[in-house]
Amino acid sequence: MKIPLKYGLLITLGVMAWVLIAHSLVTNRNSIVHSLGSAVFFNVLQFAMIYLGLKALEHAKGDRPYFKEGLKTGMAISFVYGVSASLFFAALIAVMGTEWVATDPAELNAPMSRVILVRFVGLLVFALFLGLIYSTVLSFFLAKRRSED
Repeated sequence: MKIPLKYGLLITLGVMAWVLIAHSLVTNRNSIVHSLGSAVFFNVLQFAMIYLGLKALEHAKGDRPYFKEGLKTGMAISFVYGVSASLFFAALIAVMGTEWVATDPAELNAPMSRVILVRFVGLLVFALFLGLIYSTVLSFFLAKRRSED
């Protein structure tokens, strides 16, 4: 459980740094830095940390892990990331208020608590979904094959 915790929290630290730096340097909330830049950075960071987590698992075992072990580890990393990033955004909203929550025109009539809840659940589900894809791809290439036994 040490590897998922370490690498999941590293993803969250990267997300925290990106959010705080981007919001302090870029004043236009509709800029490409806030939309496309954030999405690319978060995904590349998640992919890289899952890769590093699987390599750490390989190093800890002294041998390449099986596909299932790699998939479980990658999903655990993504789960830690999803939960801890949601907690970070909850703390950010508690401290800064809802001014950092970008709302779509369709959400203007919805209560802010519902918008925030949907975003948190979406963050967790999306982190797990992408974690499943990334873990599957990485485990496929990094896993030990039965023929190697």
